[in-house]
Amino acid sequence: MNEQTLSRRLERVAALVPAGARLADIGSDHGYLPVALVLRGVIAMAVAGEVALTPFHSARRVVRDNALEAAVVVRLADGLAAIEPDDRITAISLCGMGGETIRDILEAGKARLNGRERLILQPNGGEQPLRCWLMENGYRIVWEEVLRENRFDYEIIVAERQGHVTYTAHELYFGPVQLQARSPAFLEKWRRVLRLRQRTLEQFARARGAVPEEKLNELQAHVRWITELLG
Repeated sequence: MNEQTLSRRLERVAALVPAGARLADIGSDHGYLPVALVLRGVIAMAVAGEVALTPFHSARRVVRDNALEAAVVVRLADGLAAIEPDDRITAISLCGMGGETIRDILEAGKARLNGRERLILQPNGGEQPLRCWLMENGYRIVWEEVLRENRFDYEIIVAERQGHVTYTAHELYFGPVQLQARSPAFLEKWRRVLRLRQRTLEQFARARGAVPEEKLNELQAHVRWITELLG
């Protein structure tokens, strides 16, 4: 993967960034996503934020090699601290980290959000707590999808602040948009998850009381939900 050829996941994220956006890509790694979007003429400018030195220097090198210093700013910063008011950011992408980590970055950087940005999020698991944060902070989920890459299932969540939002427990667990669409990739993901959850229940049964009752009840409830979903 490079700035010319993105991974399948990043290509889907790229497709969800609005044309003409001013993008903040947080945890940008090599900076491939913002550089690719500028090279394609999709976005007006970008900030590539990185908290670690090695990817920070890598992103600077990719930007320099493509002569995009005027269009892509690379900043060494923790989370949304990479965003400055003069950037006038209209879209934020956070990809390739756990949903809880994305949630914590958004929570810690709330003062940097103006509420008009589109959030394009690609969590590696932990989607439920991330959706809870979005709901509690007035963000409506406007798009979701599941894709499979390298034998793993990944979800992409797009959200925009629209005021008061309420989701049910099922919608927070499965995703409100995906519950409606029920795409083949979504259903196949949950077939795989169901097999794993059932296997875990069997292991718990063999543990004979060693598992906390609350944890067991939660797992049993999720198995019921998935079974009902798949019909």
